[in-house]
Amino acid sequence: MLKVVIVVLFVAVVASLFTGLNFLVKDLGNRRKRLLYALGTRIVLAALLLATIAYGVATGQLASTAPWDRQLHPENTAPVSR
Repeated sequence: MLKVVIVVLFVAVVASLFTGLNFLVKDLGNRRKRLLYALGTRIVLAALLLATIAYGVATGQLASTAPWDRQLHPENTAPVSR
């Protein structure tokens, strides 16, 4: 469930990015503040995304499976059968 929330937040950040780009191109010389609102929305969504990732790491729901982390955390590796 947490990974779904992270993906949805990431897609929302990317959508907000392209919305801001659209406002930047279309509102040249216009005094509307839509571009600033899109920036504010993107900042809030990015903060929520980072907070969600930090929560997942802190609770153990998200973990790294990178090969270089095995040296740091040898207890997480499977024993090698010979």
